[in-house]
Amino acid sequence: MTIGQLAKKARVNIETIRYYERRGLIPKPFRRESGYRQYTRHTLTRIQFIKRAKELGFSLREIHTTCGDIKKRAEIKIADIEKKIRILRRMKRALITLAMECKDSGPAGECPILEVLDTNGGSGEKE
Repeated sequence: MTIGQLAKKARVNIETIRYYERRGLIPKPFRRESGYRQYTRHTLTRIQFIKRAKELGFSLREIHTTCGDIKKRAEIKIADIEKKIRILRRMKRALITLAMECKDSGPAGECPILEVLDTNGGSGEKE
């Protein structure tokens, strides 16, 4: 397929394909006698992989390494995600507890939720 066809199928800009080629993220294409690049289905698959990896938070530098390096980085990202999940669960539990203590009446200045957030610098946990 031509670069235009590849760009359309991969849903990327033609310049993106050229950039990936210069960076070595996709293989150099075969050139026809006319000089036009001829891309394979493998290149389309590779660009789709790059797009998915970027959506998952990998940089182009991280994508352009060995499989072992990618695995290590993926494990680090998994650990970061797990840490964020733990923090969010802790925040959720604190807010549930505070919401149950709230009498749902009275002025905002007497709200136990705001009081705890104010005294703990926004941590949401009681001292």
